[in-house]
Amino acid sequence: MLNDTDTIQRYPLRHPANTNLHLHYDDTFEGFRLLRDKGPFIREHLSDLKRTIDLALAEYPRVLAFRVDLHLPQGVLLPDYAYTNQVISRFFESFTKKIQYHQERVADRGYSRGCKVRYVWSREIGQAGRQHYHLLILLNRDAYYTLGLLRSERVNMISRIEESWASALRLSKHEVDGLVHIPDNPTYRIDRHPRMRKVAWSEHKVLVDELPDLFHRASYLCKKATKSYGDRQRGFGTSRG
Repeated sequence: MLNDTDTIQRYPLRHPANTNLHLHYDDTFEGFRLLRDKGPFIREHLSDLKRTIDLALAEYPRVLAFRVDLHLPQGVLLPDYAYTNQVISRFFESFTKKIQYHQERVADRGYSRGCKVRYVWSREIGQAGRQHYHLLILLNRDAYYTLGLLRSERVNMISRIEESWASALRLSKHEVDGLVHIPDNPTYRIDRHPRMRKVAWSEHKVLVDELPDLFHRASYLCKKATKSYGDRQRGFGTSRG
């Protein structure tokens, strides 16, 4: 762990491209482990990530959190706004409407649980200047327990994401094939009050709390590297409230 003197002497305390942002070099943030090899991180982004998770757990005792990446197509004519943060705003507007519509439909059958969509996103510029987004989405787990299967014929969370990305880009769902990437082990089930659970390999109950693993994984969105500043586009954002 770095002490204050080492940090001042060897490392900048502010982001060189945006001095409103402070750099974080520690292995942990408020007790949560970070992806050390991806650092340094942006302290304000780590705070916003934690706040968004805390808000979800304050409203719902059980939360489904999952990671997903969104890419832009190559060699396809896109509207000008697709290369700005408007595209991710349009995506979440579409996705939120789909969740609201589904909750209204199940309410007619008497079992709506309600679900506010909360999220964290990070815009990165990869090789050859290709823009893409890393997302963390948090939902009420009493309403949605799983993502579903990729390319399933049934409507599920993945198909809603694909349709929303297509809508944001003004493309057909077929045209965004392969642009929505679900990484390995994308889901985390976190509880306001973690419970003791019996694990398959043991007769004993152990405390299972996936929040530390979630924060560790999601800290990737808060890293300094590969974010672009100076093009009047933000590199990071969260839902409000």
